[in-house]
Amino acid sequence: MKNLILSGGSGTRLWPLSRRLLPKQYLKLFDGKSLFQLTVERNLKFCSSFIIISNEDQYFLAIDQMEENSLLNSQNLSFILEPFGRNTAGAIAFGAFDSDENEILFVTPSDHLIKNESKYIEAINKGRDLAKEGYLVTFGITPDSPNTGYGYIQAKPEINVELGILNVELFHEKPDLDTAIKYLEKNSTFSTQHSTLFLWNSGMFMFKAGVYLEELKTHAPEVYESSKKAFENSKKINGNQKRIVDIFMEKIPDISVDYAVMEKSKNIKVVLSEFEWNDVGSFDSLIKEVKTDREKIVEIDGEENFLYSDNDKKVISTIGLRDFIVIDTNDALLIAKKGQTQKVKDIVNQLKTTNNSLLTTHSKVHRPWGTYEVLIDEKNYKIKRIVVKPGTRLSLQKHFHRNEHWIVVSGTAEVQVGDKVYLVRPNESTYIKMGDLHRLGNPGKIPVVLIEAQVGEYTGEDDIVRIDDDFYRGN
Repeated sequence: MKNLILSGGSGTRLWPLSRRLLPKQYLKLFDGKSLFQLTVERNLKFCSSFIIISNEDQYFLAIDQMEENSLLNSQNLSFILEPFGRNTAGAIAFGAFDSDENEILFVTPSDHLIKNESKYIEAINKGRDLAKEGYLVTFGITPDSPNTGYGYIQAKPEINVELGILNVELFHEKPDLDTAIKYLEKNSTFSTQHSTLFLWNSGMFMFKAGVYLEELKTHAPEVYESSKKAFENSKKINGNQKRIVDIFMEKIPDISVDYAVMEKSKNIKVVLSEFEWNDVGSFDSLIKEVKTDREKIVEIDGEENFLYSDNDKKVISTIGLRDFIVIDTNDALLIAKKGQTQKVKDIVNQLKTTNNSLLTTHSKVHRPWGTYEVLIDEKNYKIKRIVVKPGTRLSLQKHFHRNEHWIVVSGTAEVQVGDKVYLVRPNESTYIKMGDLHRLGNPGKIPVVLIEAQVGEYTGEDDIVRIDDDFYRGN
């Protein structure tokens, strides 16, 4: 069985912690691990190989986190990189086209938290048996509250509910509160095989690759044809990676697998799943799972608050707050009442109107070669702290609007300016003149840490022309 992990998305409902270039699935909030890492570790027990469908800007995050835990080797791992998202129907099609038609695909998001492993394995085994028989399988979670943040599956038992296998009647979009309450009321009267049961839609699926493609071709032929063409014209890079080309990607309809296939197919079974499941889709759901450092919190006349800072040296203090959520980052602060954090998406939508960079990056930005952190950003100059991982190097590049000064703090940097290559050691510096072709690398075994001072009329990140890049990035 092959695990097809959908790892795109930007997790905007957890802004400002989650941003486009470091979305929620890669945040290490769970005892030092990310949701992505937990997903891979969980499914290693019964999946022999993995396909990661990822935005190309997030690919290196997945690689780094796998290497940290020695999770996978190149023989059982491949990546399909998208230049931008076109929803799940096409993304799953890429994984199916990349597999044998009889291969069972276990499709999972990368940003869900699952507990009670024995119940999880029990559900997967039931799903695998059904997938072998040629069904499209989905996994439904028994609701414990009238949650309005999830879609619902309306189902009936195949024989009786004890088997945990049900027929799907309808898929329902995220309901309002009154409707969600009615769903749970109907569940409370469930007693016979003629009753209807309402389940949360987990977003996990299982089927043979060929079965999915046939159903997609039948119910969403435009998605099938455009995805097939995009996959066939993808660029193979660096062995186990395929990159979808922009002009083919943009022709794929932006539609979810639920709309394209699951709501139309008559060949579906739902497995009643009893494991603990949380899609961590809001701060109200996140705070149930994340512990805070109470030594860094001072509360006066307050209770039932969740206070979090990504700076472990910062003290958060409050007076007179009750049922508040406070999320502090280096460059943004969110304060919300519990029960209202679904409205974070409204804040994100307002920031989108001004193309605010806070939706894309943190002050510390992760790149394939390491990280950079903006320390000062003023008119005509910018100061950065740059860390380059051992054995990596930045692109060969030049700038038209700024000069750069590099001061090495630790490690030994290899610097190329024009045709000249030389080493810069701790407490030494070098100067890159505007327009000079240059490159920074780390040939050593420890990280290179340096301070970069940019001076010029414009210091934006888009003032860069890449001539050569080890990570296949464009300008």
